[in-house]
Formats: sequence, structure tokens, C-alpha cells
Amino acid sequence: MAGRAQHSGPAARGAPGLLPPLLLLLCAAALIPAGVGQNLVTEDVTVVEGDVATISCRVKNSDDSVIQLLNPNRQTIYFRDFRPLKDSRFQLVNFSNSELRVSLTNVSISDEGRYFCQLYTDPPQEIYTTITVLVPPRNLVIDIQKEIAVEGEEIELNCTAMASRPATTIRWFKGNKELTGKSEVEQWSDMYTVTSQLLLKVAREDDGVPVICLVDHPAVKDLQTQRYLEVMYKPQVRVSQNYPVQGLTREGEPLELTCAAFGKPQPTDMRWLRVDDEMPQHVVVSGSNLLISNLNKTDNGTYRCEASNAVGKSHADYMLFVYDSRAGEEGAIRSVDHAVVGGVVAVVVFAMLCLLIILGRYFARHKGTYFTHEAKGADDAADADTAIINAEGGQNNSEEKKEYFI
Repeated sequence: MAGRAQHSGPAARGAPGLLPPLLLLLCAAALIPAGVGQNLVTEDVTVVEGDVATISCRVKNSDDSVIQLLNPNRQTIYFRDFRPLKDSRFQLVNFSNSELRVSLTNVSISDEGRYFCQLYTDPPQEIYTTITVLVPPRNLVIDIQKEIAVEGEEIELNCTAMASRPATTIRWFKGNKELTGKSEVEQWSDMYTVTSQLLLKVAREDDGVPVICLVDHPAVKDLQTQRYLEVMYKPQVRVSQNYPVQGLTREGEPLELTCAAFGKPQPTDMRWLRVDDEMPQHVVVSGSNLLISNLNKTDNGTYRCEASNAVGKSHADYMLFVYDSRAGEEGAIRSVDHAVVGGVVAVVVFAMLCLLIILGRYFARHKGTYFTHEAKGADDAADADTAIINAEGGQNNSEEKKEYFI
């Protein structure tokens, strides 16, 4: 018996080695008694194309039952810690009695679908997790109808986001202001191409302003492209008076005007003219400047500066009115007289105030001396009778004040 035991022992230990590993594990799973109150837990996975997805099959109240993971085609990816599937992108992250965690690298759209977690109990338990693959737009392009626009025109811009999953949302901005476009979605197999159209009426203020096409998509952040607007506009003209800097334009004095014009393209033609009349012969025009060295009343009128470019023509007017040579002097003299009178009144009032203060102080001091004089000599007296005798205004004064009647 001892020999049979020795013989049977090695045979018994060597027999399982003849079976394939997977079949051995299945047989082992069949011999494990069913657990009580076991639950499978997993979560759905969302991953960007090319990134890593992690699938986790977890067991609550584990009793060492076998866990396995299957792909959408029901092929076993991992049975416990053994991987029958040849796809090396699947790698074991963690294996224990309560968890089977597997990573999938370089995820593609073909990997999307349901993956099944199975627990070999009686009855068997199964739960699935869904892998969703996001694909960001492969290209973002703005097409503009006209490279160079003229102010007042309405131009068309189109922004296209190609080959994304799911479809993107396109937003438009002009500078910091958001605009509203119109989008169309085309589906190609599992991918989406979105084109958004923007109609924009341009003004001169839009020249050099960026128009931005921005994409909202869960697979990407801050994806945008932009085009700078180029707007042509007719000149903007302004006339300024160089001399006299301030005040009236009077006879015999000079007048100098300057014309400034800005446009795109920059104005190439600029000229001065007198509206509804001929330009006086003594007027000197030099480029953008107009000079009248000696004004007279025949120069009265409206002087216009015109500027033009490829877009159009604009002008600005200056109305000239020549005053008499003494105009404004009377007002200046009148204002001087008022200032002098005001100054004299202020001095008189100040002097009167000073005089009143001096008189007040004088009378106050005099009144105090009078009362002090009456009591003079009373302070050094030994008693009240002596004080009365020593005080001024006593018997001597009474004798002096005697009256005689005849």
C-alpha cells in the first residue's frame, strides 16, 4: 500500500499538468462553492482616442470566486491573472480576490463597446462596462469669402471642424464679442464634420480685428483658429486752426488751417476749395495747409478740404468770419474796469474793518482805566475807614466839588 501511495501520489500530482491551463482554471472554478451575497461592480469608461482606458471588475463580499473579463466579441481577455487574448495592448494592473483591473493602451474607435465582467458563482454573475471613444477634430479651418472687404459690405466666413466624434459645437467671436453662426453636420461612418457659416457686415472699426472660430468638444480644450479682417474705407477728414490759436479772426491778422485725412488705403489726393465762390488770390495753399497772411472781410466764407482714395471721397468744412480789428477790445477794457473797481471796494472794506477793530480795543481799554482809578489807594489801607480816606475822590474831591449859591 505504501508503494501504491507513492505511485499514486506523483501520478495524481502530474495528471493536472496534462490539461491546458485555461481548462484547469475552469475546472477549478466549477469546484468552488457559490458565495453568499456577492456583487460585481464596475464603471463606464470614456477615453480620448490614443489614450489609455482602465477597466475595473470589483467584487463585494468576495469568497475567492473566479473573475474574468471579456471583450465585446465575448472573447476572454483575462481569466483571473491569465491573459488568453493575444492583444498585448491589454495589461494587468491589479489582480486579487476582490478585483481584476486591466488597462488598454492606444485606444481606437474599434475598441469601443461593451466589456463584460463575469464571476463564477452559482448561479454565475455578469455585469458590463461601456467604453466610449472620443475623437477630437482633426483639422480646423476658416475660409473667408473676400480677403479684403470694403466698409459696409457683408462678407461670409465658414469654419470647418473635420472628423470628430461626437459632433463638435462651433462658436464665433469678433474680438471679445460672441457672434451667432449657422452650423451644418455631416456624418461619415462613425465620424462627424461640422461647418458653421457666419455673415458679417464690416465697418472701418473692424479693420485688423480677429475673427475667431472656437470648438467646444469633450476631447479637446482651447482649440481655435482665427483670421484678421482687412477692411478698406474712405478717408476721414478733419480741419484744425493753427493760428490764431484762440480768439477771433480779425482784419489784418493771419490765418493758418491744416487738413488731416486718414483712410485705407491712405488718401493720395487732397485739395482746398472755397464753397460757392472762388478761392481768393492771396490765399496760399501748400499741401495740407491753407494760409491767409492778411485777413479782410472779403475772405468770409466756407473753406473745404477734400480727400479721396480708391474707396471714395470725403471732406471737412471751416466757416470763416472776419471781425473788425478792434473787435473784442471793448470787452477786454470792460473786464479790466470791473476788476479795478472790485479791487478798490475790497481795499476800502478791509480798511473799515481794521478801523473798527482798533476803535473797539481803544474804548475797551479806556473803560477799564476809569474803574481802576476810582479804587486807587484802597488796596494798601489797614482797614475800611482808611481805605475810604485814601481813595481818590474822597474828602478832597468833595471839597473841590463844593457849590456856592448867591
